[in-house]
Amino acid sequence: MDHASTPSRLYDYDLLVIGGGSGGIAVAKEAAGLGKRVLVLDFLPPSPKGTQWGSITSKLLQHASLLGKAIQDSQKYGWKFKGKVSHGWGELVEAVQQQVKTRCLEHQRDLRDSGVTYLNARGEITGPHTVQATDIRGSKTSHQAETLVIATGDRARYLGIPGEREHCITSDDLLSLTQSPGCTLVVVETGVGLECAGFLSGLGLKVTVMIQQSGVLKRCDHKMLQKIENHMLVHGVNFIHHYSLTKVEQMEDGASGKLTVTAESTGGLETYQDQFDTILLAVGRDACTNDIGLECVGVKFNQDTGRILVNEEERSSVEYVYAVGTVQDGRPSTTGLSIQAGRLLAHRLYGGDKTMCDYTNVPNVLFTPMEYASCGLSEERANLKFGETNIEVYHSYYWPLEWTLVPRDKNSCYAKIICLIPDRERVVGVHVMGPGAGDIIQGFTVALKCGLTKQQLDATVGLHPVSAQVLTALTVTQRTTEAMLVRGNC
Repeated sequence: MDHASTPSRLYDYDLLVIGGGSGGIAVAKEAAGLGKRVLVLDFLPPSPKGTQWGSITSKLLQHASLLGKAIQDSQKYGWKFKGKVSHGWGELVEAVQQQVKTRCLEHQRDLRDSGVTYLNARGEITGPHTVQATDIRGSKTSHQAETLVIATGDRARYLGIPGEREHCITSDDLLSLTQSPGCTLVVVETGVGLECAGFLSGLGLKVTVMIQQSGVLKRCDHKMLQKIENHMLVHGVNFIHHYSLTKVEQMEDGASGKLTVTAESTGGLETYQDQFDTILLAVGRDACTNDIGLECVGVKFNQDTGRILVNEEERSSVEYVYAVGTVQDGRPSTTGLSIQAGRLLAHRLYGGDKTMCDYTNVPNVLFTPMEYASCGLSEERANLKFGETNIEVYHSYYWPLEWTLVPRDKNSCYAKIICLIPDRERVVGVHVMGPGAGDIIQGFTVALKCGLTKQQLDATVGLHPVSAQVLTALTVTQRTTEAMLVRGNC
């Protein structure tokens, strides 16, 4: 079907987007810019990522927690404070919510300025090329479009245990709390859980992290995750491993009543119980596709997660239905990747372009207290793909200059590159843990896509005295370090 050369007037719209996810916004704006009639149906105003928790929210909350540490550090730089510095939960929540709301309204305005028709309504596929829109008042209208794009995003998942719906919150609910969460248990299977735990701990709250036994953060580098955990542990976060939450109960009446949690160890031989003010679940997310009529036209999707099966063109099992963003099954998903996929999809459909979205070497960042960013393969995946003997890992701890006056922990920040030995030591993975790690990794993402080698990295002039220069001066291999530890020389 050549959308670029044969626009159809048999439909109300050329393109109809169900959902206001970042990928959907991108494809809608690009298609409208190419002269197409576009309708976006979203029950909530469009946002950069989700409605409650996303990259914008996590970045702002991380900054809020880091400011507390910066205030302490500032005294070494000569700043004086007359009174005691304290944190106001309500003020933070109001400011972040207002910022998210402002950005949502900006996206809505941008859509309309681009010529996109936007309706604050829920979309449901009711037949071939046909979508029913239901607004907040329950009023229904029917719309037909030549092409449909699903970009409904995802929502936080629950565990399916007694008491969780009544007494637990998810990351999406965190900013709905009118008071500080207090002593908090964070049940973690995703990076969002570590971000939440780090943020709350940075505000001075007592935080315990329970790592669920079902394969936490499978795509992340396990050694880097261990370093993140070690840093959080040193700074007061308690970690519980090899236990799974089984029950949550409220032991006292009233809003201030403590919650009692029960968890069982792997194998069920031991039981853990404790009391907390708040239980936060961060155990994964499911696509918001259960009520949009996918079955009506035969769109195939993962029955467990609701995520849609797509090919390299973002097309589903139905020729005219596409999906972008977190609703896709089996693909990495970041805000930037969703936007890129949406833009490229519009240009393939209506601009005559053939460029596919590249789902390899996608940069990722965790806004934990010690920020972690990566691009390319984890060490485990590199070893599995190429064989451990074909992989060389160069690594180093580093100490940011601004930390030397405080001083802060000397061996907290860390960087490593993963190289494929037979291919001229081509860099297949870059990992950085330290302040501004996300900003550092962005530039190296371009280099990885261009086939960066260790020799080229060594030939690059480091920018003194910034932290990123550590990546241009990596000389010690992980094999050497491990051998020294075995011999007891380190």
